[in-house]
Amino acid sequence: MSDTKQRPYHHGDLQRALIDTALAMLAADQTWAFTLREVARRTGVSHAAPYKHFRDKEALLRELARIGFVRLGQAMETALFPGLPSSREKFVAGAQACIAFACHSPGLYRLMFSADADKAADPRLHEAAMATFGILLRLLQEGQQDGSFRAVPITAQAAASWAQVHGLAMLAMNGQLLEEKVGPDPVRAALDVLLDGLCQSPRKGH
Repeated sequence: MSDTKQRPYHHGDLQRALIDTALAMLAADQTWAFTLREVARRTGVSHAAPYKHFRDKEALLRELARIGFVRLGQAMETALFPGLPSSREKFVAGAQACIAFACHSPGLYRLMFSADADKAADPRLHEAAMATFGILLRLLQEGQQDGSFRAVPITAQAAASWAQVHGLAMLAMNGQLLEEKVGPDPVRAALDVLLDGLCQSPRKGH
């Protein structure tokens, strides 16, 4: 494990300090093999201190995942700035923001979709995950309402879109989208193929 810089804790928000330390460790090592004892040591508090806010390591991991979903949602909303010309371009912007987030924070992204981030065990985590998924549903609904996307069940479109975008994110952050395999701009090319299936009619030239 990398020697993440220790941040001695003095006064203030202990819970925030523990979370910040754990996020830094996750970013440095891209794994959550650390213990609560190690998080406490690097935060500069006693070994018992984390238990004031987290029952166990799993509770801390679920909170990190919740924060990840909130940040992902914020990144996607930021990408959907006013002035994007079409539902298609909004979808691309949101998808690209998701993939960029995964590449920037691979350890956190993996944790968010891992079995260690049990959404059934934490209503706040479940709510954050569903809120982020709701952005995708909104984009699809808006596309159907303005006639851009085909009028088929939203759930089917959402499943296909989620599978493709999540798959692209995993491939991208693992360095698997090599030009010799999938061309010079594989993310946009794959999204265009997906959208040609979602849209009422494919792009001109297809």
